[in-house]
Amino acid sequence: MRSKVLFSKEISPEKVLEMYKILGVSLPGKVAVKVHSGEKGNQNFLRPSFWKPMIEAVNGTVVECNTAYGDAFTGVRDHTESHLKLIEYHGWNRYFHVDLMDAEGPDVVWEIPDGKILKEDHLGKNILHYDSMLVLAHFKGHPQGGYGGALKQLSIGCASAKGKALIHSGGVTDSNIDTWKKHAEQDHFCEAMADAASAVHKHFEGKIVYINVMKNLSVDCDCCAVAEDPCMKDIGILASTDPVAIDQACMDLIYAATDDPGQKHFIERVESRHGIHTIEAAAELGFGSREYELTEV
Repeated sequence: MRSKVLFSKEISPEKVLEMYKILGVSLPGKVAVKVHSGEKGNQNFLRPSFWKPMIEAVNGTVVECNTAYGDAFTGVRDHTESHLKLIEYHGWNRYFHVDLMDAEGPDVVWEIPDGKILKEDHLGKNILHYDSMLVLAHFKGHPQGGYGGALKQLSIGCASAKGKALIHSGGVTDSNIDTWKKHAEQDHFCEAMADAASAVHKHFEGKIVYINVMKNLSVDCDCCAVAEDPCMKDIGILASTDPVAIDQACMDLIYAATDDPGQKHFIERVESRHGIHTIEAAAELGFGSREYELTEV
């Protein structure tokens, strides 16, 4: 059966909320809203004001986790204190309750019995406080994963710092000091992301919604302190309950944008990092489908 994916060329806070309502899925109880809050110096991340109507509509709590940069990058989100200061600086606290889910240990560990690379996912323990999840993804490129969308938000986005290290290293280490010395072979990294994404989706299955916004289409992620400016024109908003289908639909729209002069640069970033393999692996794990029906609204 083809998964349902909604699409709109209009990009606005109001349209995000409208598409959520059209999707017709009610998120019960306490709602975790996974966003990318943006690295210090990044110019491309979607600001709190953009997401405000959507998050307020579900009375959600914005959730984030610390990174596993170690000494490899210049970002400040790998320590709780500096991460919380940046979240405040970017204005997230101005509008929403914010929960840095792994600010205090120990992590919660979820088993992945059918995982290709990982057999367990390490997450910020506060994820257990939530009954449902809204995944708000800024779809863009990524220097390691090729692209970032719903699957990345589920996997690296929800993982604790130790969980991120395990994903990047293909299960070899949970130390951010060793992560970049022991980074997994690229396809194994993509498969580890799919494994971790499956654990979160299955935990919230039936109570999780995905919205991808194809705006500020840089080849770099919002985690990059020094990111390239967008190379492609804005494309639109997509909404679904299937994280595999929504990411596949986004990539199909990228490939269809043949008149965009930045398309080849974006595709080179995705293909050079085997980005589609994350989608392939996730589909093989059975928690989503690459086959979808795209409905424009």
